[in-house]
Parts: sequence; structure tokens; C-alpha cells
Amino acid sequence: GGQVNLGPAVTAGLIGGEVCARLVAAGHRVTALVHRNPEVRGNDGARVPVVETVACDIRQERLGLDEGTFARLARETDLIVHCAATTRFDLTDEGYAAVNTRGTANVLALAEAGGAGLLQVSTAYVCGKRDGEIREDDPLPTAGFANGCEKSKAAAERLVRASDVEWAIARPAITLGESATGRIRQFDAIYLAFKLIAEGRIRLVPAGTNATLNFVPLDHVAGGIVALARNWEKARGGTYHLVSSDPLPMVDFAKGIGSVEGLHEPKLVDPVAFDPASLPPLERRLHGRVSALYASYFQRDPRFDDSHFRAVTGLASHPADSAYLRRLIDFCVSEGFLPTASVLAK
Repeated sequence: GGQVNLGPAVTAGLIGGEVCARLVAAGHRVTALVHRNPEVRGNDGARVPVVETVACDIRQERLGLDEGTFARLARETDLIVHCAATTRFDLTDEGYAAVNTRGTANVLALAEAGGAGLLQVSTAYVCGKRDGEIREDDPLPTAGFANGCEKSKAAAERLVRASDVEWAIARPAITLGESATGRIRQFDAIYLAFKLIAEGRIRLVPAGTNATLNFVPLDHVAGGIVALARNWEKARGGTYHLVSSDPLPMVDFAKGIGSVEGLHEPKLVDPVAFDPASLPPLERRLHGRVSALYASYFQRDPRFDDSHFRAVTGLASHPADSAYLRRLIDFCVSEGFLPTASVLAK
């Protein structure tokens, strides 16, 4: 089926690479727009046989491409799946805007030039700090975001909605390893906080009593994006949550880490009473570098409704429960990312 043009993420494309693998396996011709990393790999680590790989920079006008290449891609492309974004939490507002917002404007220009559709990969957390039920068609907030990443993604959504192209928006929650095995191709973002907590280097975690983590497996996210692309006539014009059916309570997150021999259960403390200055010097530095970046996610309880996604794709997600957390931890241990009890005992 027609050519699908896909831009894997700037971070070597965890979601983008797996989406590419699934589209190619389904018989689509995929052109991959890449940044620094020329290799497109699925989550199993295997190279994906895309039709063409084009190096570009979404921060630049025409994506940094010469006029001829830009015009050819615009002419040959039916649908752009825009996964490229920065998911770091330590950039300035300008750093986020350059990649996530103006980058989206530059990708929109490619879609507009050739009349292609745009499937924009956003985040469920464009809802900002709201708790309770979050519906897919709720109005997009203009304030109340926890960080510059959420703010820039919301600004990107506004650009897409205001454009003349046919669009759909996919909003994944916190994307982690595959549901059945916990497998993930690279450990970054929240995995780094996870590691410092599990190794006992960050022992106190400020968390809301009812806080939950919406951990969603990579296979549900990538499979969901592909399903939206393949059901484009039904999907266009809609916004879709790619989330777990039930999030993981923070209390179960802490207990789940502590239930594995050799790992340290963090102590959850009241965010209002928590004072980072009271921590020992090393832990205080780690808190500033890592925990503080994720602090808002440990204190929120959004309940993402995915009725529209299920209606269009027929796909349903699983709960982010203690069994899934255990599979994530076991994979981290098997890959040497988290220490085993035997290593710690030496």
C-alpha cells in the first residue's frame, strides 16, 4: 500500500523505528527521515528495510534539505508520521520550541507542499497538571503545564489543528518496554530515574497519595500509530490516547521495586513537606538532576480515556499493573541495566 514517509525521533527513534518496522512488515513503502542516526531499527534491534533513508534536521526550514529533495519527497509521500521530538526534561523553553514546535511547523510545510496527510505523535500529558478524567476531545489547554516539553507539544498540536492538511494526533502516555517481555531497545528518560531509585541512590520520592503512572507498552503505542495510519479515512481529524487501561499507583510502583531481591524500595514522602535541602549532598545532587525533572509525574492522577482510539482501531490496552512492572524490571536486570542481588552481595 502507498508510500508512508516517517520521521523517527531525534533520539535514534525508539517509537519511530518500531513504527517503521511494523509498516514495512505490513507491506508499505517507507521513507525514513532521520537526524544523526542513519540506522532505522525495530525494538528487536533488527535493521528495518526501508525504501530510503534521508538525513534531515527538522529545526531548519525545508528540514535542511535541498529544494530538489524536498520537492521530490513532497511529491512522493501520501502520509507523514511525525515522531521526531525531544523527550528530554532538562532543556530551556527555547530548546523545546526549536524541536517540538517549530520542527512540527517545518514538517507541516512538507505535508502542505505535496498534499500529504500528517499523523502527529504528541503526548497524553498535553493535558497539563489536570487530574481525573481526560477525554480525547477535551479542549487543549494553553497553560498549567508541568514542563517545557508538555507546553511545546501542546503548541505543536495547535499548529497542526490550524493547518490546511489532513491530520490526526496520537497521544502516547509514558512509553516503556513491550507488554509481554518488558523488552526495550534503549534505556533513557524515565529509565534513568528508575535506575537511581532501584539502586537506592535516590531513597526519598515526593509523591501524591493518589498519584498514578500511566506506563504504556511500546507495542501498544507503535501498533496503535500503525493502526491509525492504516485506518486513515476513519482516523483523520481525530485525537487519540495511546495509554494503559489502568495506570499504576505510585504505591505499587514503590512496592514493586522493593519486591525484587537486591533492589531498594523508595520511601514515598509528602511533596508539601519534602525539603531537598535536608538530603545528604550526593542524593541532593541526584534529586536536582533527575527526580526533580520527573517530580510532577509522581504527583499526578490523570485518567486518560481512549474511547475514540478503541472505536477507530479496535485495539484495547492492558493495565499497567504490578505484573507488567515486574516484567520491565526483569528485562532491565537481564540486560545488566539494573543490578542483580548476586552483584550487590559481592
